[in-house]
Amino acid sequence: MLAAVGVILLYLGSMVELIDISMAVIASLLCVFAVIEYGKSAPWLVFGVTAVLSLLLLPQKTPALMYTLFFGYYPILKEKFEKLNITLCWILKECVFNVALILILVSMKYLLFESLNISFMLYVIAVVLCEVVFVVYDFALTRLISLYVYKLRNRFKIK
Repeated sequence: MLAAVGVILLYLGSMVELIDISMAVIASLLCVFAVIEYGKSAPWLVFGVTAVLSLLLLPQKTPALMYTLFFGYYPILKEKFEKLNITLCWILKECVFNVALILILVSMKYLLFESLNISFMLYVIAVVLCEVVFVVYDFALTRLISLYVYKLRNRFKIK
């Protein structure tokens, strides 16, 4: 069910191109839910099914690529990384993000926007802005997780 909702969210992002990244982020919250409520392999199954179906079914692939290459699996890894000390945690988070960012930029350039000619300086500016956004995203995700665990979880009575 979570994977189906994730595909629907990504489909909405595909149809309205202004919200494609936002829908990838919102779909990633379903993996957060799976990590908290089900643990073990369930979040990976939600991520995998959502990623494959969205890559196959979406008419515009940008949200599916964003989800598949970073937003889908990052909440699952975040939970694992935050069990480590803070320095190692941030080093691992940054490594994962930077590898994913390179994959996203390369896939966007060569798979989706082949004819677009972008200067190196524009790539540098994009990477710097993405680093800032990543840190904000990580802190916001932590706050959303805390809100769910401490305030909302009891209202839903899932377990």
